[in-house]
Amino acid sequence: MQFSPFRTVIIVLVALCGILFSLPNIFTKEQLASWPDWVPKQQAVLGLDLAGGSHLLLQVNQESIVTERLTNLRREVRALLANQNGIGNIITTDQATNSLVIELTDPSQKATAQAQLQTMQNTLSNALIGGLGVNELAFGETSDGKLTVSLTPEGIAQRMSALVAQSMEVIRNRIDELGTTEPVIQRQGDSRILVQVPGFEDSERLKNIISQTARLTFHMVYPGMSAAQAEAQGLPAGTMILPSQDGGNELIYDEVSLGGESLVDAQPSFDQQSGRPVVTFRFDTRGAITFGEITSRNVGQRFAIVLDNRVITAPVIQQPITGGSGQISGTFTPQSANDLAVLLRAGALPASLDIIEERTVDASLGADSIQAGLTAGIVAGVLVIGFMVLAYGLWGVFANISLILNITLIFAALSLLGATLTLPGIAGIVLTIGMAVDANVLIYERMREEQRSGKSPIQSIQAGFSRAWGTIIDSHLTQLIAAIVLYFLGSGPVQGFAVTLALGILTSLFTSYTVTSYLVSIWFKRVRPKVLKIQHFRFIPDGTTIPFMKISRYVIAFSIVASLASVGSAWFKGFNLGIDFVGGTAIEVQHVGGPADVGEVRTLLDGLGLGEIQVQGFGPPEDVLVRVQAQEGGDDADQIAVAQVRDALAAENYEIRRTEAVSGTVSGELAWAGTIAVIIALVAILIYIWFRFEWQFALAAVTTTTHDIIMTIGLFSLTGLEFNLSSIAAVLTLVGLSLNETVVVSDRIRENLRKHRKMPLPELIDLSINQTIVRTSLTQFTVLLALVPLVLFGGEVIRSFTIAMTFGSLVGMYSSIIINGPILINFGLKQKSDTDEPAPRSKTPDKAAV
Repeated sequence: MQFSPFRTVIIVLVALCGILFSLPNIFTKEQLASWPDWVPKQQAVLGLDLAGGSHLLLQVNQESIVTERLTNLRREVRALLANQNGIGNIITTDQATNSLVIELTDPSQKATAQAQLQTMQNTLSNALIGGLGVNELAFGETSDGKLTVSLTPEGIAQRMSALVAQSMEVIRNRIDELGTTEPVIQRQGDSRILVQVPGFEDSERLKNIISQTARLTFHMVYPGMSAAQAEAQGLPAGTMILPSQDGGNELIYDEVSLGGESLVDAQPSFDQQSGRPVVTFRFDTRGAITFGEITSRNVGQRFAIVLDNRVITAPVIQQPITGGSGQISGTFTPQSANDLAVLLRAGALPASLDIIEERTVDASLGADSIQAGLTAGIVAGVLVIGFMVLAYGLWGVFANISLILNITLIFAALSLLGATLTLPGIAGIVLTIGMAVDANVLIYERMREEQRSGKSPIQSIQAGFSRAWGTIIDSHLTQLIAAIVLYFLGSGPVQGFAVTLALGILTSLFTSYTVTSYLVSIWFKRVRPKVLKIQHFRFIPDGTTIPFMKISRYVIAFSIVASLASVGSAWFKGFNLGIDFVGGTAIEVQHVGGPADVGEVRTLLDGLGLGEIQVQGFGPPEDVLVRVQAQEGGDDADQIAVAQVRDALAAENYEIRRTEAVSGTVSGELAWAGTIAVIIALVAILIYIWFRFEWQFALAAVTTTTHDIIMTIGLFSLTGLEFNLSSIAAVLTLVGLSLNETVVVSDRIRENLRKHRKMPLPELIDLSINQTIVRTSLTQFTVLLALVPLVLFGGEVIRSFTIAMTFGSLVGMYSSIIINGPILINFGLKQKSDTDEPAPRSKTPDKAAV
């Protein structure tokens, strides 16, 4: 109860810094711009589900990279052997083994050929490992004497890694050209790039700009023969047929006369004669000279401008063009001309990128989500604060001050770290409101017990804080373990939930203990009460002697039956799996001008030939959720399906509010990662509780938690609630909540084992549960006060998540009170005897040692 000036200064500084760093979040950027420079202005970054925008997960197409590299390698091998050394050969490509098979026309030249091939070895360096590199090629020989040149797996991986780095720079340049603010461009693994652009809602345009390779080349058109004639008679040597933008085909030379790497500028413009949109371009000095030479030699010939293997235009060269500039004409609109100019200025992607995950949120839906989150947060805050005052009076005020500071520190940390706040993140903050109160309830209930045992007010306060601290640490750390696992194995909104949950756990350790004890010490020094009047209301009276162990066999039988029903439902009925786990597309649409007609939407989409389509109401009467199965054609087919749905519904006044498209590859990975997350969380918590308690407590806690997980997963199966990535977050948070209750009861059992050595174990467990049940009921009620507003006001996007959390918290309380005790006995927990304790050390020095 003695607070030094230094500790007081620390508390005041932390509180002031929390207020200062969280304050910018309630002002607009325009208002913040007028603030002094020394004042913090950084705000928490709103996630796409709150700010609107587009999220794309891109993957470098490894197959195309390998195919292109083998094609180039084949050309290099032929040039080295035949053209430079006169060694005749026949080369075939084996795509299955990523290798070339070389058959020599003169077997006696094998040694010379092998020596020449070895000179082609290419070492790909790894910039992350100090310039160390890997060999790209491996050389060998088949059983029948043919030579092989193969791409090594390490070489392919290194080339993919380098291409990802190059692609990220090109994507960044393209997005910067669009003028958007604060895009997120991150590398994921060796072959993926995550792109998030808040506030940019035109996902189609963004996809076209990001994923288009934009490789620009200039070719001469083959004279005297059309593409149709070449298809009928056979292609002339050194030519190829490419589709043109007008729907036809063009026969052009495959030799690149000039590449787009010589471009230094490209701008949208309008043709001076026709007034149609065009793109003007300008070459560097070297490119201008080459362009001038080509046009001078080929006056009267057609010159094709090719973008990504499609002929944009093929005009006739009227006169030499020596100024190093020109224009690209075609069927452009002003926006498409601008987009092409953006692509050309930013440069070509070094590899083709596939869109394997897409999430788009309309700004209006983001605003609705913010409103829903604020409403749920305010309602939960008012209910919890009001209940604490009702239950504990002035002591509830102390807890509420700590709680408000706790939330302030969370927002300050989010702003300071530049972390992203998502809708599940708001749910994490609301959940923290309920959890943070738990620590104060633990402290207050311990004070009441100490006072009832005959201690003075000052002794009760001291004992309340000191004895509750260990339990608070255990309960918070188990939650923190689940949050850490969620962060590292989750993605997107799930990570946002994990961040706010982890921050809330850490800040509540400071506020609920240090700040509350500081407020109590100031009050006690001024009032000096003779008796502590802490609690004014409780659900269960003190001194209860409910015989939990006597009814445990019936309860366990019920739990076994319910668990079997959950497992049976999951096995036979299955789950309503979200697109996170099965792949496909979910599109939330809103009807303009009145309630949506689900039957009409289903009729509009049935004729599109997209396979299974589910249409259901979603929240307000105007909203409908459309789920389209993953298309057989892969990612490109999924993108086409989204466009078809959008076009079909737009004609009937339906607006797209949110789009989520997940490929089968990503969905399989997410399902596996979710399973691994639950297993890792259980193992980590098992190790922690084993370390803090005894092995029986650890196994009982994990068994109890597994029971709660099975029951909650059964809820998803039996009710048909959508099981998605957020559901994994709900399950993992349930793990922490359930263990929170279990740890509190286990801690009291361990304490009573030392205190009541001759009491039979069933009676001791009953005593422990009855001693903590007042705290458990109050804490559980505050958690429900925080969760129920999320269910009612949090919105449809997180409704299954919040329902599962609410159900799971109730199951967690039930299992920690009734199931945990009998399991401890069955695992062999025994009463302590006096001989189990180590002998106390003598307070006098040992003469022999002296």
